[in-house]
Amino acid sequence: MTGYVRDAAALARKDLLLELRGKELLPAMALFVVAMLVAFRFALTDEQEAASQGLLWVAIVFTALLGLGRAFVAEREQGILDALVLAPCDRSAIWLGKVLATMAFLVVVEVVALPAFGLFFGGVSAATVAAVALANVGICAVGTLLAAMAVAGRAREVLLPLLFLPLAIPIVVGGVGATVADDPGRYLAFLALYDAVFAILAWASFEYVVTE
Repeated sequence: MTGYVRDAAALARKDLLLELRGKELLPAMALFVVAMLVAFRFALTDEQEAASQGLLWVAIVFTALLGLGRAFVAEREQGILDALVLAPCDRSAIWLGKVLATMAFLVVVEVVALPAFGLFFGGVSAATVAAVALANVGICAVGTLLAAMAVAGRAREVLLPLLFLPLAIPIVVGGVGATVADDPGRYLAFLALYDAVFAILAWASFEYVVTE
C-alpha cells in the first residue's frame, strides 16, 4: 500500500509541477468561473437572487469540466499514457494521481470562486462550503474516469460533456439542496454516499478503461 500511495503521489506531483511551470489550466479555470458569476450577477434581478445558489453549482460543474477535459490530453498527445499503463505499478494509481491533481486545481479555483460568489450574492454558508468539499470528490472521481475514456476518441471535446453531465446531476441536486435547505444534513449525507459509491466504481473500473 505504501508503494501504491507513493506512485499516486508521484503522478499527482508531476501534474502539479507541470501546471506550475506552464500556468495554462488554472488561470483559464479561474477566469471562466469568475466570468460566469459576474454574468449571473448582472442577469439576475433582486427577486431572482434565490436562484443564485443553483447557478453557483452550474458554475462549479462547468469549470470542473474545463479542467477534466485537459486531464489526459498531455499524456495522450505525447504517448505517455501508454508508458504509464505499461509501468510496473497498479493502474488504478494513475486514476488516483489524476484525481488528486484535478482536485487540487479545483480547490484552488474555488478559493477564488466562493469569495467572489459571497461578494456578489451576499455570503457563503458553512453548509455550502461542506457541500462543495464533498462534491469535489465525486466530480473528480467520476470525471477522471470519463476523461480517460473520452481522450482516446477523436471527438473528446464533445464526448466528455455527454458522459459527465448526466452523472453530475445528482451532485448539483445535492449541492443545491445542502445550500438552500433548513436542514442540509441529509443532502450532505447524499453527497457523501455518492462519493463513496462512484469513487469505488471508478477506482475498480479504471484498469479496464485504460487497457481498452
